[in-house]
Amino acid sequence: MRSRRGSPHVRLRAGFVVIAMVLSFFGARLVQLQAIDPQSYADMAAAEGSVEVVLPAERGEILDRNGIALAGSIEGVMIVADPLWTAPDAKPLAQLLSTSLGIDYFETLEALRADSRFEYVARRVPSTLANDVLDDAEAEGYKGLFTRRDPARDYPARDVAANLIGFLGTPDPEEGARPLAGFELTFDKLLSGKDGSAHYQVSGGNRIPLGVNTIEKAVDGDDLHTTIDLDLQWYVQRVLRQTVEDAGGSSGVAVVMDSRTGEITALADFPTYDATEPLESPKSAYVSRALADVYEPGSVEKVLTMSSLIDAGKVTPRTKLTVPPRLFRQDRPIKDWFPHDTIRLTLAGVLAQSSNIGTVLAADQFSPAALSRYLHKFGLGSTTGIGVRGETAGIIPAGPLLTSQTKDRMAFGQSLSVNAIQMAAAVNTIANGGVRVSPSIIAGAATTDDGVEVGTDTTTTRQVISADAAKQTMKMMEKVVDPEDGVAPSAQVPGYRVAGKTGTAQRVGKECGCYDGTFTVSFAGFAPADDPRFTVYVVVQDPKNGGGGGSVGGPAFSKIMSYALRRYAVPPTGTKPSDLPVEWGRPTADQ
Repeated sequence: MRSRRGSPHVRLRAGFVVIAMVLSFFGARLVQLQAIDPQSYADMAAAEGSVEVVLPAERGEILDRNGIALAGSIEGVMIVADPLWTAPDAKPLAQLLSTSLGIDYFETLEALRADSRFEYVARRVPSTLANDVLDDAEAEGYKGLFTRRDPARDYPARDVAANLIGFLGTPDPEEGARPLAGFELTFDKLLSGKDGSAHYQVSGGNRIPLGVNTIEKAVDGDDLHTTIDLDLQWYVQRVLRQTVEDAGGSSGVAVVMDSRTGEITALADFPTYDATEPLESPKSAYVSRALADVYEPGSVEKVLTMSSLIDAGKVTPRTKLTVPPRLFRQDRPIKDWFPHDTIRLTLAGVLAQSSNIGTVLAADQFSPAALSRYLHKFGLGSTTGIGVRGETAGIIPAGPLLTSQTKDRMAFGQSLSVNAIQMAAAVNTIANGGVRVSPSIIAGAATTDDGVEVGTDTTTTRQVISADAAKQTMKMMEKVVDPEDGVAPSAQVPGYRVAGKTGTAQRVGKECGCYDGTFTVSFAGFAPADDPRFTVYVVVQDPKNGGGGGSVGGPAFSKIMSYALRRYAVPPTGTKPSDLPVEWGRPTADQ
């Protein structure tokens, strides 16, 4: 009897057909996956369970001239959330986080409720603060918050040079803290570096050990080296604060410059702020007034006028001038700060007594254009470009505004405006033998975010007046601090020869656009006078105690200069100060 089973050959043939059909199906599927649209399927697989985590770059430090950190990084963390766990308690948890970390409530709430397993809550949080916040959340029974390494910014010197250094603002949940002021903002690209990233697959919230895993390493930021001396800066800020407060002033600046190199070793502003708590101070404190504020320099400018006249061969320190009690010119009478009858002064005496009338009479040797050209050569009317945000250029009248009346007032420091760094660099030109060296506050070279290269490597020089004219002007400036002939004996530095000049100028009110009865007082000078090492400039705005440049700025100059000379072990020259005559016929020897 025949078997019911089919022929073995038939069964074998049928089996091969079934196997071929299965293989065809898998083959077609493989072609679809590998040849037709591989990327879409890879993306779908990755999207289902993938996480991308930022690998934070460490921000470069901002350093003083000795390598001490003015701004640096400390151990910090990012706070991240797993919304699968945080969503049920999103509202109270968002309230806790926004209050404790100072972050936006609604953005935090959105992150805690997101349709994902990984969301940033806050970046660059100090680790102690982050741990406290997570402990508080755990105590309330909230789950789903974690931390990862994320260096935070620290300002160990707090208010020292804060107006220059700036600060980072409130951390952004994904990008971290953004720079909001100062060098932090100006050199952000250089300092910030580039964050890296890690991308990996997860399943059920857990990382798949053999899943896709890619890492792009972070590139740390570069350090920014400044010319600031931290200890000197600290001292200058304290002297300036005391000076402004004692005078009842509204603000002030103080600059210390290396006479030979133009390097700024201290630049103090008052009021200032604590960079670790910047929001406690008004935004007006975030800028450096030494560059952002413009004002009329007053009688400090007279040294520029007189040195220019000497350089042009128009006068000498012994030029005789008859100074009346009033000088009547085209639009208004010119007077001196002190009452007097007609007096006979030498040019040195005009400077020592700070006579406006005598200065104008000497400047009659110049045309308005000639004086303007010299002032431009000294650097007035142009930004210094040292790399500090918000710098103003100041104003030197030009065109129809440059009249003979304007020239008269410019000669003694009114009807033109400057910033403090401009004026310090101009006075330093006399200290440096008539050569203007461009000021710098960045050591080496650095490029701003605007693409401008700044720093000591870019320093430029130009001869403004002759070395002889600078020397003669220096000798006249010594008479300013002379206890018998000068107006600022309190600016002397015991043991050292000092050359200086006082300044008192009317201020233009913002509301009226006119002189409003307030004043700018200042003192600028250098020491040792015959071999200058430092130039110091102190400015106080709107003093209420009735003091002038000599009584307000002079003592501050003396303290700052004395500290700088001692700190850098600058020896006295041992020579005697000049004894130029200040009145006609006075029998003294010029040494």
